[in-house]
Amino acid sequence: MRAVPVRPTARLACVTSGIQRIFDTSARRSRVFEPVREGHVSIYLCGATPQSSPHIGHLRSGVAFDIVRRWFLAKGYDVAFVRNVTDIDDKILAKAAENGRPWWEWVSTYEREFTRAYNLLGVLPPSVEPRATGHVTQMVDYMRRLIDNGFAYEAAGSVYFDVAAWVRAEGSDYGSISGNRVEEMEPGEPDNRGKRGPHDFALWKAAKPGEPSWPTPWGEGRPGWHIECSAMATWYLGGSFDIHAGGLDLQFPHHENEQAQSHAAGDGFATYWMHNHWVTMAGEKMSKSLGNVLSIDNMLSTVRPVELRYYLGSAHYRSVLEYSPEALSEAAAGYRRIEDFVARAGTPEKTTWTPQFEQALNDDFSVPKALAEIHNHVREGNKALAAGDGARASEIAGGVRAMAAVLGVDPGEWARAAGEGVGGASSSEAANKALDVLVAAELERRAAARAEKDWASADAVRDRLAAAGIDITDTADGPQWALKN
Repeated sequence: MRAVPVRPTARLACVTSGIQRIFDTSARRSRVFEPVREGHVSIYLCGATPQSSPHIGHLRSGVAFDIVRRWFLAKGYDVAFVRNVTDIDDKILAKAAENGRPWWEWVSTYEREFTRAYNLLGVLPPSVEPRATGHVTQMVDYMRRLIDNGFAYEAAGSVYFDVAAWVRAEGSDYGSISGNRVEEMEPGEPDNRGKRGPHDFALWKAAKPGEPSWPTPWGEGRPGWHIECSAMATWYLGGSFDIHAGGLDLQFPHHENEQAQSHAAGDGFATYWMHNHWVTMAGEKMSKSLGNVLSIDNMLSTVRPVELRYYLGSAHYRSVLEYSPEALSEAAAGYRRIEDFVARAGTPEKTTWTPQFEQALNDDFSVPKALAEIHNHVREGNKALAAGDGARASEIAGGVRAMAAVLGVDPGEWARAAGEGVGGASSSEAANKALDVLVAAELERRAAARAEKDWASADAVRDRLAAAGIDITDTADGPQWALKN
């Protein structure tokens, strides 16, 4: 399967002026977006824990926040986008051991699979993609600050965050992200290494026989889960940054504990928290344990990468996306309607979006409303084509492309990437297949027009194809097409 490096959305001359609103999980309400630094947006996305192959549940987060990033880029912001890799944790170590492989080889193998999947779906590469094991120095500094502030302690070579001490502290907001109350929480990690309280969590785990470890002032060990993201987010984006994003299942304990330790260390941390909902199947969250995993390669045996991306991004990011073959097929057909219109209109250069499209994305990135606006224009453009108004259709198609580009599904960009031969022979095959589908649709319209003796419309089809460099020859077996020499 080839990777398609879809280009970032161009910063158009007509930068939007509408007010951007974001639903902030921590505040439980929609808030006006005000960046920490004018003209700049800083985003930290919790990325992969590459313990096994990615499925579409994993990729929904990547697509959802790629759209967020593209919209800010399109509005003229400079965007710093950090997506981490958790390359050491209990599950990675367990799976590597079960399969008799070195942990670093295991995690590298599946990290490459995640990168490949992101590329296939046109997710822009992050500004930086830091790994937990590469930031132990920053974690040590963070733990020192927490110990000095009285909110962490060392016990038997491990370092723990003192939840009770933080809850008692002035200004504590523990529980604001998840809505959990400490007195109602179940105990966290087992109290087997000198924890003071049942809800305290490990910032640093003392070394165990056979496990990888790194040196610290408190002894050899490896990172806890939560400390890595606080250390990496603030290292790259500063003590206070704009948006922390991730899946809904990360609200607790991961994001709650991230925020707690960051605030306890004295950092402002994230101004806004955004969480995408799950992909479900038969009402259940897609996960390895449920055995209802749908791999990326399996999906791409039935639809093209751009169609899968369209599907994963089509629902509002805070809504459940219920998977079914019918839903995927319907989404693919929806994308093809856009693609077909743009191809018939002559794939003009992008112009700009409509006020309705802008309003939709300014309202907490409402992609369903944005897609509705795109399809309204496709219908209008098809009417213009049917009326023989090619100029009007081309004008509309320019707007359609601009709006689709913000969502990462501009047919012109995907066709161009395929035409550039990305990925070698497989790209040529995919491009030829796509072209055959588009030309066949045009020939069907020509045949229908000829059957109705609508010679003007039939000739218009031939002229469009000729302008695109395609020769049509009528034979006893039906019309045949070929690229002009």
